[in-house]
Amino acid sequence: MATPPQLTVDELAARAGVTVRTLRFYSTKGLLPPPELGPRRVGLYGSAHLDRLELIEELQRQGLTLAAIERYLAQLPEDISSLDLAIHRALVASWTPETAEEAHRGQLERRAGRALSDADVDRLAAMGALHRTDDPDVFKIDPGLLPLGVRVLDVPIPLETLVAARAVVRLHSQATAHDLHRLFRETVWKPYRESDPAPEELERMKLLADQIQPMVVQALVTAFQRSLAEELAARPSAE
Repeated sequence: MATPPQLTVDELAARAGVTVRTLRFYSTKGLLPPPELGPRRVGLYGSAHLDRLELIEELQRQGLTLAAIERYLAQLPEDISSLDLAIHRALVASWTPETAEEAHRGQLERRAGRALSDADVDRLAAMGALHRTDDPDVFKIDPGLLPLGVRVLDVPIPLETLVAARAVVRLHSQATAHDLHRLFRETVWKPYRESDPAPEELERMKLLADQIQPMVVQALVTAFQRSLAEELAARPSAE
């Protein structure tokens, strides 16, 4: 069940790491749905607003203009789920250069929207959502992973399970990337190079290869989503 809207505009801005002025600007452009009116007609925002805002911020990090973001969001269904928004955000984030933002403990807690215990920080670090620095009160946070990590904090998953899950994902993703690269290199790139193409055709082939990468990532994300759904359907309860 969806959580009832309960964030004020200031709290939503803090959770997303943007200014209230930016939120109001997004709202005037129709990028964010209007808030629900709470007591004393105070606008309240919920998880749906946060999900969409995180996607907007990810698109901006990717370098899209405001007009391009408007076109992107206009193509999404009005009733798009949090899962589908997360998939869109993951696909966009995969092409964003890895950048870590520095945050003090207070800033981190404002972004998380909650007080964080040392155990919470350990769990966020295990998920790769943040990294510790030499200063125990300063962290390097991953803006793409932090929102997901904060939501996982409420799920009773042991720390060792999070560490193991991250290792499994890394192991299999690295193996998949290696196998796909080998397959492309041996069946496409090597025969093409041996055909002695003209320099301009060789450069064109390199550009085409770069354009294939986003499609491969989307195919992998979609395949994993369906495989996970099939696995959960086949094993609906813990054994």
